Amino acid sequence: MATGTVRIPAAVHQKLKLMAAKSGMSLSRTLEKAVETLRRQTLLEETNRAYAALRSNPRAWAGEQAERDAWEATLADGIEDD
Repeated sequence: MATGTVRIPAAVHQKLKLMAAKSGMSLSRTLEKAVETLRRQTLLEETNRAYAALRSNPRAWAGEQAERDAWEATLADGIEDD
């Protein structure tokens, strides 16, 4: 489903074509996967920065650790997994 036009530099288009040829995917599917990979990478980087900020605050980090400990206790609740 085409929704618009995106202009990209010729060198990027060539790289995209090579990636598509190597993978056996269409150009659009290759671009879709590349965007999803970047989205996931960005999410992980943002999450890492958020945890670093949390860890830099001793009081906030202690609260987070206490919450983890509380959730850990639920693992030994005697309820079997399905």
